[in-house]
Amino acid sequence: MIVPLLLAGPRKRADGLATVRSMTTPRSRHAARLRASRRRAQARARWFALAIAIGVVGVGTLLLTAFDGSAVQRSSGGPVPAPLPVTSAPPEPQVLATVGNLRLQSPVAQGGVTAVGFHGSKEGPLVLQPVGPQANEGLVARLWRRITGSSKRGLAWYQLESGDLRTLDVGAVAGTDVYSPVDGTIVAIRDHVVSGRVVGAEIELRPTSAPSLVVLLQNVRPDRALEVGANVAAGSSKLGRVTDISRFEQQALARHAPDGGNNVSIQVYTSATLNLT
Repeated sequence: MIVPLLLAGPRKRADGLATVRSMTTPRSRHAARLRASRRRAQARARWFALAIAIGVVGVGTLLLTAFDGSAVQRSSGGPVPAPLPVTSAPPEPQVLATVGNLRLQSPVAQGGVTAVGFHGSKEGPLVLQPVGPQANEGLVARLWRRITGSSKRGLAWYQLESGDLRTLDVGAVAGTDVYSPVDGTIVAIRDHVVSGRVVGAEIELRPTSAPSLVVLLQNVRPDRALEVGANVAAGSSKLGRVTDISRFEQQALARHAPDGGNNVSIQVYTSATLNLT
């Protein structure tokens, strides 16, 4: 028996018109792949642009918050009028620096502090550890602090010279009351000589918490009743008043504080260094 071969021809729709099946060729498949690849590339480009925009906004936010002035105190570019000396009240307990277990409190009432600075040097007094945030730290350090959330609390301070921080300057207007920064005993009071002239006094204190150390204060006009051997208490025992040291010697703190940068200077030594017994 011979079966006739049926060839598939064009299908007819109900309306009598023929429908031709679409044929897929290698060229059309390649074109489809190219279109899909272009769509994926365009999507990646849009996501990349979005990521760049978010990154720019994030960096801008960090820059703005790093210099918004809310976390640290900053000096202004123009001249700053000097406030009046603070002589009405002792300071509230506020630690500015530490040396081991020794805590150095502010010798000046908070309302009388014009700025806080630390001097760096290679040798001399013991190295101090500031407690508050650094006001003039570098951009990278400030951004890193913002990113990691490792911000410090306390009075902002300025680094006045490079090197290990060994001298603390607490800015205050001349005539401001000065109180003991530690609990301890007065072991020496002597003239502070600048360019051959006596400008206030140097006062040495032996702290109760670290009797092997000596805390040295400079730029202080001591009270007449102050005497060697007297016991003092941090923040409540008055030592004297801030002298006008800026009249005789330029102060590095003047870049950040009014009144010529007048200040109480504090250093810490070992008793053996000062030959004290």
